[in-house]
Amino acid sequence: MEVILLERIERLGRMGEVVHVKNGYARNFLLPQGKALRATQGNIEDYENRRMQLEAHNLERREDAESVGHELDGQAYIVLRQASEGGQLYGSVTARDIANAITESGCSVDRRQVVLNQPIKTLGLHQVRVRLHPEVIIPVTLNIARSQAEALSQVDVASAGEESDKFSDADAFFDNPDNAPDPDLPSDVEKVTETITKADSSEDVVGTEVA
Repeated sequence: MEVILLERIERLGRMGEVVHVKNGYARNFLLPQGKALRATQGNIEDYENRRMQLEAHNLERREDAESVGHELDGQAYIVLRQASEGGQLYGSVTARDIANAITESGCSVDRRQVVLNQPIKTLGLHQVRVRLHPEVIIPVTLNIARSQAEALSQVDVASAGEESDKFSDADAFFDNPDNAPDPDLPSDVEKVTETITKADSSEDVVGTEVA
């Protein structure tokens, strides 16, 4: 089925594009949720007549979403759950749970805005995306732990790991033979010493009187 997109759909197209999709996807998702129209001649003409109005409305919604996005960007949310010694949850954390955790912090988010391919079933830090608008998708961190103390510990471990990665990158750089200094070239100390020596010699020449 061919449809006209009324908003940007990830991996499908931008607002105003006519795209071909499976009939079930159109009937069960795009059309009932007002994200697209059947690409009939009448609907195409109607869209063109209302293009300016629809684009202005989309821009207004995007600006509102960006305002909320600034508050969410880089935030971490703690979700407490019971789990086994191996870190497997007794149950799972769903999109609804994530939306509730974010909403309780002060930013209202619907579960349908949480991009989650499958429920989370392990402790730890998990990156999750929140789609506030088709063009505004914000990453947040879910800190899933058995207690507040464990949640703080997981953050400390993650921070220590990031610092370790930085040192590892530096070691790898210097361990790489391609990055080793050329033994035939003077070192920085030698260059400075040579410069000072030349400067002193120049002063001696200038200060010498010709007999």
